[in-house]
Amino acid sequence: MSEGLRDLRVGFIGCGAMASALGGGLVAAGLSPTQITGADPDEGCRTAFAERVGGATQVDNARLVAASDLVVLAVKPGIVPPVLTALADEPELTRPLWISIAAGVPIQGIASHLPAGARVVRAMPNTPALVRDGATAFYANAQTHEADRAAALALFEAVGYAWQAPTEPLLDAVTGLSGSGPAYVFLLLEALGDAGVRVGLPRDAAYALAFHTVRGAAQLAIESGAHPAALKDQVTSPGGTTIAGLERLEAGGVRAAIHEAVAEATRRSKELGGG
Repeated sequence: MSEGLRDLRVGFIGCGAMASALGGGLVAAGLSPTQITGADPDEGCRTAFAERVGGATQVDNARLVAASDLVVLAVKPGIVPPVLTALADEPELTRPLWISIAAGVPIQGIASHLPAGARVVRAMPNTPALVRDGATAFYANAQTHEADRAAALALFEAVGYAWQAPTEPLLDAVTGLSGSGPAYVFLLLEALGDAGVRVGLPRDAAYALAFHTVRGAAQLAIESGAHPAALKDQVTSPGGTTIAGLERLEAGGVRAAIHEAVAEATRRSKELGGG
């Protein structure tokens, strides 16, 4: 466990799937379940969180905040204002570090419901964090300290890759790329599998081959450090099968469509955040 989190008490407001993934990642990384608490009005969510993380759960957000050094806002974006407004009369709201994973909610939208000086981190994780292979970007406000940023980094590295963005507006681009990106990949996986069926493969084999091909290609890119274009060229022989397939992808506008998808998702993230 990173020194950034080793001695902290971590509380989750919201015990949904992402909170359970983050909590489970912390436990797997070495944090004691006794240091983790979740609060949620839904009994089923509390039960699932307790089973996966091992930490205690409750319904009272104020008690959770009072007992935590780091509070993760793991609720839907529209729930953030009422959750924080309900805590307005509680003391010491500037004591814990606040980390929000509510998509599209800017730091100012969180800090405006907290006392002046509140330390706030806004993060954009993605769903592969559920299997501890996520990609997360985060941005910390000016009130945070180096130890706060180290704690945020350790939290998200417990469930995958994490990157500290130099400016908050870049989180909209992150939303368009890695936040929405799993859906793009799932669409590609579906298309690859169906294409395999079309050319005669059994459906279970076609999908398994597609899944492992995408996972293996991504792992090769990560471990080799080579540019994707160089890796593509390694597979592409002159006059061969791969160049024939690539030619059809380019003719179909796949590259342009991906660019447009990321740009449109980024635009929508800005719109939802009031930008």
